[in-house]
Amino acid sequence: MKNTYKILAGFALGAAAGAILGVLFAPDKGSNTRLKMNKKGREMVDEVNELIDKNKEKFAHLKGDITKARKEPVEEMN
Repeated sequence: MKNTYKILAGFALGAAAGAILGVLFAPDKGSNTRLKMNKKGREMVDEVNELIDKNKEKFAHLKGDITKARKEPVEEMN
């Protein structure tokens, strides 16, 4: 689970760095660049939220499997 947060943090950091560099080297007018960045930022937030939701489902499924396995009797190994 910690690994997922590291990946999401890395993604967010990379996106922020890309946005900053995009502004610095943008050949377009400032207002157009801001509009594009705003749109791209909203798209990225949606993607991150989708990743979080997808991983929540995976972990919920895994949690259910672990809970089920704990409730089943353990066979003795002789």
